[in-house]
Amino acid sequence: MKLLKAAVIFVLVPTLSPAFDPLSASVVAGGAVMAWHLLSSDSWLKCRFQECCKRNSTVNFKALKAQLDNRLFGQHLAKDVVLKAVLGFSNNPSPKKPLMLSLHGWAGTGKNFLSQILAEQVHPAGLRSKFVHLFLATLHFPHHDQVKLYKEQLQNWIRGNVSACPSSVFIFDEMDKMHPGVIDAIKPFLDYYEEVDGVSYRKAIFIFLSNAGGDLINKAALDFWASGKRREDIQLKDLEPLLSVGVFNNKNSGLWHSSIIDRNLIDYFVPFLPLEQRHVKMCVRAEMAARGYAVDEKIVQEVADEMTYFPKEQRIYSDKGCKTVQAKLDIHEDFVMRDTNTRG
Repeated sequence: MKLLKAAVIFVLVPTLSPAFDPLSASVVAGGAVMAWHLLSSDSWLKCRFQECCKRNSTVNFKALKAQLDNRLFGQHLAKDVVLKAVLGFSNNPSPKKPLMLSLHGWAGTGKNFLSQILAEQVHPAGLRSKFVHLFLATLHFPHHDQVKLYKEQLQNWIRGNVSACPSSVFIFDEMDKMHPGVIDAIKPFLDYYEEVDGVSYRKAIFIFLSNAGGDLINKAALDFWASGKRREDIQLKDLEPLLSVGVFNNKNSGLWHSSIIDRNLIDYFVPFLPLEQRHVKMCVRAEMAARGYAVDEKIVQEVADEMTYFPKEQRIYSDKGCKTVQAKLDIHEDFVMRDTNTRG
């Protein structure tokens, strides 16, 4: 196609140039070159005016680490696992399969947040990118009696988008609410095949988000606390086997008896630990800063105190993580704004 475009340009310019003076001929030639750049799928000029696909899932490791350090709180395991997984995948010029991450934990612990940060590092527009695709189980796959149709549609969608952009990112949220069997449609794309029907999926990234397994993670965290151990001492090996088996056998999970787990196609089960009050306070401070407010520790404490915690007696972990921090802060907004204006 590029040769054809170039041929058209070189054919047109000599034909037209005798009819114009040298200046006009230069203008025509320049216009032809610009047209070629605009028509070329990956030209630098075209990519200045519209989003272009990154042919490789290259990620800036330092930028990703900085984002996770500054925006994701209380998740040392998730940070460490994702950083290592993404770095290895990004630096591999010829991966054998797509990167497949399954993020697990209760609501508000940062699963969505991390997936968005990762998507932004691959495609800067993040969830607004035409190369990043978000599926919500209750929205896109609501009916149990249409599982077969969903599987066909899902395969067609992924096949078409990876054909257009090999480094596409696919995020599946609410995996715990997905009908069993639907997600197995993508199993051929996650396997160790060089190509499937002429398309290579090895540069793509797939991310599952699920509350399934959250109870197992919370129990393990509580056991560590009860035995006097620090949460930072919890390692992936303490949780990943529990997660893989627990999710596989959970009938309320979209991964129940899934061939994706059975074939060991999930690279990492990533546990998100329950958040303590100190982590909730970090979320409050970050939200205040994001709104342009001065951080008032009195307000930070009040918002954190309004959250509910478990176990009921010890009040160690927030049962909603940081999910309701924004709504809680809204109640204090008038006071926070007055305080910020006074300080300003």
